[in-house]
Amino acid sequence: MHRILSVTAHDVRFPTSRSLAGSDAMHTTPDYSAAYVVLKTTLESITSDMRGFWRAITGEQQLRWIGPEKGAIHLASAALINAVWDLYAKVEGKPLWKLLADMTPEQLVSCIDFRYLSDALTPEEALDILERKAPTRAAREAEMLRTGYPAYTTSAGWLGYSDEKLRTLCRARIVREEIGPDRHLMMDANQVWEVGDAIANVRQLAEFEPYWIEEPTSPDDVLGHATIARAIAPIKVATGEHCQNRVIFKQLFQAEAIGFCQLDACRLGGLNEVLAVLLLAAKFGVPVCPHAGGVGLCEYVQHVSLFDYIAVSGSLENRVLEYVEHLHEHFLDPVVIRDGCYVAPQRPGWSITMHPESVREFEFPAGPAWKSLDR
Repeated sequence: MHRILSVTAHDVRFPTSRSLAGSDAMHTTPDYSAAYVVLKTTLESITSDMRGFWRAITGEQQLRWIGPEKGAIHLASAALINAVWDLYAKVEGKPLWKLLADMTPEQLVSCIDFRYLSDALTPEEALDILERKAPTRAAREAEMLRTGYPAYTTSAGWLGYSDEKLRTLCRARIVREEIGPDRHLMMDANQVWEVGDAIANVRQLAEFEPYWIEEPTSPDDVLGHATIARAIAPIKVATGEHCQNRVIFKQLFQAEAIGFCQLDACRLGGLNEVLAVLLLAAKFGVPVCPHAGGVGLCEYVQHVSLFDYIAVSGSLENRVLEYVEHLHEHFLDPVVIRDGCYVAPQRPGWSITMHPESVREFEFPAGPAWKSLDR
């Protein structure tokens, strides 16, 4: 029996709307937030059957209908499931990426619920992907410890900022002139376009050689993404931060709708579902460049990308990991960037434990940070 003895949830919010940090074309005044969960559990009852635990949480009979496996209920599931993985890694005395990298292919496959995936990825195919990379895991792990995982930032042009604050860098021509012809320029539409508008706009922007166009339309519109991808090639479509589950990703891969997979470790149903998407991406040959930048997301996904390279994809080609320089000071084990790369974390756990004083200060609505503000 899977036993969670108690759960305490904290609504932690940072008033980023005051500075417009994190704003974009769709979300003009966001307050960056996190559902921060502290739980007590009989861990062995869960880790002995991680697939069963995942299905028990996501398939709870009184709550499943709210989703299923999407929206707020899936975010809540992710908070619980990721908290268990964080605790598991701490008990084992390993950073999460190392906990995963030390698992056998069979153990990793046993964590994944393949329901609704078998037409695209079977457990046998997943096992084969992992087994092919297993003999060379150690070399890639040593490489990551030496050099770290390549990072990039998309923070130069958050659309809530004024042109004066950005020094007009939000304009594609100026950005390209600033960075030169040899560096990658990523563009993000933040879901604001219709399919036809996306095609027309990207064609206009093609002279600036964008590496990808991110979230060009609704994240649920699989066929729309496929239409855009065909029309704007060779420019690639990147999406995933708002993709709600493995089934949407399966369809995006099957439809050849995306050239980059930007999964979100908290929007998907926790690490178990992240593992499923990593393996789907590997089968379909789509690079995974996870979404980061929210509260603790950089801390989360550094472990995901390290594990992906070491045990799943085995490649750094066309793979980079998003980095945003804010809110890291609220974590006990914040990310470290050195020479443009994420330094592999060494402390046990998933790097997502917050300072207690930060939780108290920014808990909504009673925290001092919120009591002192005019809402």
